[in-house]
Amino acid sequence: MIGITKLYCGAETPGDPLRYAQPDPGTRHPRSVLDRRPIVVWNSTLRCNLNCVHCYADSENKGYPNELSTSEAQQMIRDLAEFGVPVLLFSGGEPLMREDVYENAALASELGIRTVISTNGTLITEKIAIRIKDAGVAYVGISLDGIGERNDCFRGKGGAFEDAVRAFENCVAVGQRVGLRLTLTRRNYEDLEAIFDFIEQRRINRACFYHLVYSGRGSDIRKDDLTHEETRKAVDLIIDRAADFHRRGLDVDILTVDNHCDGPYLYMRMLREGSLRAEEALELLRRNGGNSSGVGIAAIDNEGNVHADQFWRHYSFGNVRQRKFGEIWTDTSEPLMAGLKNRKPLLKGRCANCKWLDICNGNFRVRAEAVYGDVWAPDPACYLTDEEIGIEDRLLDAHRRANR
Repeated sequence: MIGITKLYCGAETPGDPLRYAQPDPGTRHPRSVLDRRPIVVWNSTLRCNLNCVHCYADSENKGYPNELSTSEAQQMIRDLAEFGVPVLLFSGGEPLMREDVYENAALASELGIRTVISTNGTLITEKIAIRIKDAGVAYVGISLDGIGERNDCFRGKGGAFEDAVRAFENCVAVGQRVGLRLTLTRRNYEDLEAIFDFIEQRRINRACFYHLVYSGRGSDIRKDDLTHEETRKAVDLIIDRAADFHRRGLDVDILTVDNHCDGPYLYMRMLREGSLRAEEALELLRRNGGNSSGVGIAAIDNEGNVHADQFWRHYSFGNVRQRKFGEIWTDTSEPLMAGLKNRKPLLKGRCANCKWLDICNGNFRVRAEAVYGDVWAPDPACYLTDEEIGIEDRLLDAHRRANR
């Protein structure tokens, strides 16, 4: 996640301690990857009442066999707490279709894990909002991918927009911290201005703008991903509106997600504008460390399989029914796990030669695999030019050395 409000505006935001942890004494680098404890996304059920065109889990409204039982889920949560996992994000499918979601969330909260629910919002009535609040859930992220019919078309169901609007209202009414989640595609990026107006009108605390990852049905709509130029325009608009909110004293935390070249892009913009905060922002980006699939982010699916992130469902490191999560996560005898935890020597092409590697960490490996069939190939969604990432300078230096 790239915290626009934090980095560009200098505001204090709730995720700062996790996102910008102090480095080891005497270094500028995050603590050892084996010492870091990941945020865990639990796809607690694949069942979903909607049929979203970009669903990375390819969920449907049907029962799925072999999902973790309540007792298995609660043992997993105890193991996560023992391992020191700081955040457990309940996702799906639609996590509110799982009847034990409230008792599981309450258990995680009681054990000291910050609990988050990622939902389409259509099931959050007034009573459900109260149950979520009473379960100790710290934050609810509601997905909205456009205004009105555009969202409904994206979600595959008429009325989904109005249901999500009511969900925001119901959460705000009970004092539940709530945020908006939107995945950028050509189907909705022209709605961005209207989305920011909606955020302000509905008193939403937080908004995360996700770049498309080519997984599940997200692979089917890859043609709808923004071009690099469209992405740059969208990111600039997001920065502009975040800055406008901050100038007017509106307490809204704006972030971009799933494309870590947003970090250097933001920094370079701050340099052009002569921002006095540019170097501080760069230091915070270094502390963040860039993409952390297999390091600072993990996923557990509905059957208990452990993945590098929620988009990597086709590759599992093990199952929590057989081994504790902590044992699976720290087992670097597994080749991909070892590679993700020390990926820089393995990266190829533009990523390997990028001067921003220490703050991007090679971006999304699963996106590279989807396009090139190679986990270590460049991320095709990187929209920075060769000049911006320093490749042209390096080629020129190499040419000069060769001709001495």
